[in-house]
Amino acid sequence: MKNETVSAGSKKVSRDELIDLLNQDLSREYQAIIAYVVYSQVLKGAEYMNIAGELEKHAAEELSHALIISQQIDYLGGMPTVEPKKVKTSEKAKEMLQFDLDNETETIRNYRERVRQCEELGEYAMSEQIREILIDEQDHQIALATALGIDVPKPGIAK
Repeated sequence: MKNETVSAGSKKVSRDELIDLLNQDLSREYQAIIAYVVYSQVLKGAEYMNIAGELEKHAAEELSHALIISQQIDYLGGMPTVEPKKVKTSEKAKEMLQFDLDNETETIRNYRERVRQCEELGEYAMSEQIREILIDEQDHQIALATALGIDVPKPGIAK
């Protein structure tokens, strides 16, 4: 595989590398589905009632994202992974929400990079699909930061 250097020192990816990266993204989507299902049910306390309902909606949106990413992997000729990333749990509601926020921030950073990579490969429709996912992920990030009473983290670009 040929490695080309592009702007900001990042490497242009091949189609096979993009498949691998999308499968990592898919594993994160599975992780998010599991986390949101569990967290929405175990958050306790009046202050978490609104966010618990929001997390149930997030779980459904993450499933939609997983289906879109799986479709893109198949389109590229790959096989979608079946393995989720490990889901962190805690007895403390704030820790669980922070885990979710950290995961959303990582997901946004990676999807921003994926948009650039898709466009470099001429996969413009795929980059638009991922941009649509990014809208949901940023909404999730805002909801989680708000529930935690903190500023929304700045994801930046994946390394």
